Amino acid sequence: MLLIGMLDSPYVRRVAVSLQLLGLPFEHRSLSVFRSFDEFREYNPVVKAPTLVCDDGTVLMDSTLILDYAEALAAPRRSLMPTAIPERLHALRIIGLVLAACEKSVQLVYERQLRPTEKQHEPWATRITGQLLAAYDALESEISRQPLAVERDTIDQAGVSAAVAWQFTQQLLPGLIPPTRCPSLTRFSFIAETLPEFLAAPHGAGVVNEKAPEEATAQTRH
Repeated sequence: MLLIGMLDSPYVRRVAVSLQLLGLPFEHRSLSVFRSFDEFREYNPVVKAPTLVCDDGTVLMDSTLILDYAEALAAPRRSLMPTAIPERLHALRIIGLVLAACEKSVQLVYERQLRPTEKQHEPWATRITGQLLAAYDALESEISRQPLAVERDTIDQAGVSAAVAWQFTQQLLPGLIPPTRCPSLTRFSFIAETLPEFLAAPHGAGVVNEKAPEEATAQTRH
């Protein structure tokens, strides 16, 4: 499989980390939907990240749909989604908040960093910011009430997505949400970012280091 998109996208990165945790081999191509538009279009005319080119040539888009396919490939050996209804409901609640936070973060980045200052619409920016803060406040409340698993063998999709989203917002919108506002989420994300699968797919313009998780596993055996 071929994963296309840059790891500075929370959607691309959650897929990259999840594929590793699910034990699914893939190649990563770090192409920007802006700077590499024409090259990206050769794989997917829609030019949407993440794009996954499956082994049979089928092209998938949207991180949630890609992860649904990945779960089917990994089953029954491994899954990042709980099967018990209460735990699954909690995971879906977390993921919903995370995706809302990602969406509003991206919208705010586009408004503040891509749109010319004279064309920025303050009421819109204020509204987006309010929604973003509400999503993270709710996420902090959920995690402080019911902590997420953060071990390599127990972290689930809710945890992966929460850590990736927090890192994205902190990197792209520094100072907007101080860590003290979300202490539980900050601690969780800090630990998650030390896991081999996260270290192998760091936020930024690089590519996934496919050998990193294997090397980490080998080190723990010595």
